[in-house]
Amino acid sequence: AVDKINLIPQDFFAELCEQVIQHLNHNIPGVNTAELCQRIQTSGVEINIGDLAKIANILSFLFSTAARNSLSTEELVTTLGSAVSTLPKHAVQVIRHVWNEQGKAIAVSEDVRNIATVGQFVDMKWKLGVAMSSDTCRSLKYPYVTVTLTVADPSGQITDKSFEMTIPQFKNFFRQFKEMASVLETV
Repeated sequence: AVDKINLIPQDFFAELCEQVIQHLNHNIPGVNTAELCQRIQTSGVEINIGDLAKIANILSFLFSTAARNSLSTEELVTTLGSAVSTLPKHAVQVIRHVWNEQGKAIAVSEDVRNIATVGQFVDMKWKLGVAMSSDTCRSLKYPYVTVTLTVADPSGQITDKSFEMTIPQFKNFFRQFKEMASVLETV
């Protein structure tokens, strides 16, 4: 992953670090590596989303461990220097700056960490469709609902999960959401 960090321009690396810190502070649901990867690739850098996700996970581990151990900026940089001698100089400078500016605010209470291990719901989109025909059946006229859930996994990576439901399945899904809403109103 260190050789991939060398490829990332300093401004994009800084943005990645800041998104990781914001995620750890629970200001954003996760790090949108897909969008950031696309922007980095548009700038002419060859990097894939898997490598960027690994770097985001490493940064998340680094910052959360530093917060858990209440490291000062200098202690963090010294630890980085002794542990990872191959880390590029611009990356260490960005990590130092971001940690100095925003790192102290990371909430590391035990309750917050336990909640974060589940993941977080970000958004939901749905659309109604009708399958008119297929190569094996001439006349389907079969309605269905496609649902896309956007979720942030515990590491902060934002992903989309899509599934289709028949109308009876969707009605059951909707009924369960209504039940949840009525329970939440009593809380």
